[in-house]
Amino acid sequence: METPAESLSLRLAQRALELIRVPSVIGNERALADLVEAWATTRFGAAGVVRVSHSLAVGRRDDPRPAITLVGHLDTVPENPDGTAPRLEGGRLVGLGSSDMKGSLAVMMALADDLPLDTLPFNLRLVFYEREEGPFLESGLAPLFDAARELERSVFAIAMEPTDGAVQVGCVGSLHARLLFEGQAAHSARPWQGKNAIHAAGAVLVDLEKRGRHAVTVDGHTFFEVMSATLAKGGRARNVVPDTFELNLNYRFAPGKTVAQAQEDVVQLAAGRCAVAFTDLAPSGRVCAANPHFARLVSLSGRPAEAKQAWTDVARLSEWGLDAVNYGPGETAQAHQRSESAPIEALGQAYLALERLLRGR
Repeated sequence: METPAESLSLRLAQRALELIRVPSVIGNERALADLVEAWATTRFGAAGVVRVSHSLAVGRRDDPRPAITLVGHLDTVPENPDGTAPRLEGGRLVGLGSSDMKGSLAVMMALADDLPLDTLPFNLRLVFYEREEGPFLESGLAPLFDAARELERSVFAIAMEPTDGAVQVGCVGSLHARLLFEGQAAHSARPWQGKNAIHAAGAVLVDLEKRGRHAVTVDGHTFFEVMSATLAKGGRARNVVPDTFELNLNYRFAPGKTVAQAQEDVVQLAAGRCAVAFTDLAPSGRVCAANPHFARLVSLSGRPAEAKQAWTDVARLSEWGLDAVNYGPGETAQAHQRSESAPIEALGQAYLALERLLRGR
């Protein structure tokens, strides 16, 4: 016989499975946004739904109670050609987006369905948005906040990214830079007649390898700053010394460092040995250790808080002045995996922690 906790987790998993069966690869979120809009209109009425493209802000807009906002993205990464069919198996939810983050969406929707929204000490607001998995400037979150400015008055926000059930504070910033090394083409039988652009990158690559990781502690939480070459492109024929070579450099930097300071770190690494062009700039997320709702959520999670060693929209929420954390039932190691899955039990655990937070217990 199922326990109440098992019954809750299974109910949430079945709802998540329905969401997984609606494909929402980045750029194709319309069908899932339509489904969520239809549900939200039934639950909150048309006045409680703001839609911008395929992003939605859901909940009472003029409620005087302090608002707690749960934030989740609708999109997934592209599906692997040999990905497995969505299903429940062996205590796990299996399918694209199960950990990142349709299990979280199911928890958000169930909380809105189950709780007595009129009598809670908080006004529950929900955000469902498109294009989180793409470049910073293409996210659907900023246009949605422009259309629903009341979201910026939230006393606490939770980005429901996969965190293995722990509350994760802040987030590292992320920038991408194109490093261009220039040389002179020549026949590979006579390389001395040219300059090999790939070889010219060697010293920078050696310096990158020597950097390792740099620990930065913010309000008792340790983040690691790391630089990695993630893409390389150069050469036009096997017997030609290449005259150009490009590296993509990804730099993850700790809260407290500005984007401008992070850019300067990259310029110093290059040290005039290559041209630097920045292609994507995303700020770090603030650690809101003093927020009382953060402390309560950590206690309810039953686990110590952790640093978020990844980029999330906590960074964007921080820029808008919101205190925000990451907390979700998905497994971080499963995000973007070939056969993505998530533990069913974790769905119920996240639901109960958030229910108690919203009830003020």
